[in-house]
Amino acid sequence: MNDHLARASMMIRKPPRMVFDAFVNPAKLTQFWLRAATGPLLPGATVTWHFMVPGAADSVTVQRFEPGRHLAFRWGAGIDVEMEFAPFELDATQVTVTCRGFDERALLAQATGVVEGFAIVLCDLKTLLESGRSANLVRDKAELITKTKR
Repeated sequence: MNDHLARASMMIRKPPRMVFDAFVNPAKLTQFWLRAATGPLLPGATVTWHFMVPGAADSVTVQRFEPGRHLAFRWGAGIDVEMEFAPFELDATQVTVTCRGFDERALLAQATGVVEGFAIVLCDLKTLLESGRSANLVRDKAELITKTKR
């Protein structure tokens, strides 16, 4: 592997624990990111995430779990994802997602894909937590992917 990383960040006007919970709780994840999850993210857990793109699924193994502060997991393909939840202003959170472990032969495509993907996920989560409704950004991107692959 290599030391290359890709990063996406967003400010969400909700406290860190609430934003963290949205990523570990399947009931929340399915409101903005996933179609289904086989369980919650807990320390040491391995769960399967089923994404909005039909047939797209991956195993996620939790590597670090600090409620309201830090979440790290490894995708089945070997990419490591770290999420930091830092207090920002009054009752807001800066979420920073950093990914490592890209295949050198596909570095640009993988890095671009994770930045685009996590930017969309973070924007949809921001909308959900701040307004109470998803903007369907992830769903619409999944539909676009599905229809352009035909």
